[in-house]
Amino acid sequence: MSGSIKYIKSAVLPKDYPKTGKKEIAIAGRSNAGKSSFLNSLAKGKVAKVSNTPGKTRLLNFFSNGDSYVIVDMPGYGFAARSSKEIHEWHAMIETYLSIREELAGLVLIMDARRSWTKDEELLKTFTETRGIPLAIVLTKADKLSKNEIQKSLASIKKNSGSSSVFMTSALKKSGHDEVEEYLYEHWINTK
Repeated sequence: MSGSIKYIKSAVLPKDYPKTGKKEIAIAGRSNAGKSSFLNSLAKGKVAKVSNTPGKTRLLNFFSNGDSYVIVDMPGYGFAARSSKEIHEWHAMIETYLSIREELAGLVLIMDARRSWTKDEELLKTFTETRGIPLAIVLTKADKLSKNEIQKSLASIKKNSGSSSVFMTSALKKSGHDEVEEYLYEHWINTK
């Protein structure tokens, strides 16, 4: 299932997407949700740069996961320190990728477990639903919550998203990532 995760290339335009012949899993989320930490936890090493400044990812970054599949790290949303032109260009880049990429097997939405479901997440969920793209939600930073708060967060996100594919993870405690990867592989990659 899990191989070693390695950077392939970055791209903006469809003509520059890598031709790997493998299924792809896109990773989206708010700029400070912990996407890079999640990717590094899956890789069990440092492949994505973790920044203190949200919104550092500006391109579609493609990573191979051994011979199994490709992970596509997408720019975060919800960034305030960007011009409206930049934000518009990023939205166009993400929508183009999600709309036309035949290799796309599903989208993982990364959320900070301390945050509530907002209209941004709802828009992304609606976008994937209308295009028939499977969606899984990964809650990060579980180490910052009590056991009771973890249960409340899981219940709230499941209810508000209408999804049962919701996972709790912690990069600090190295928990939950194997469960997420097993789910993605079994439901999205290892299918006919």
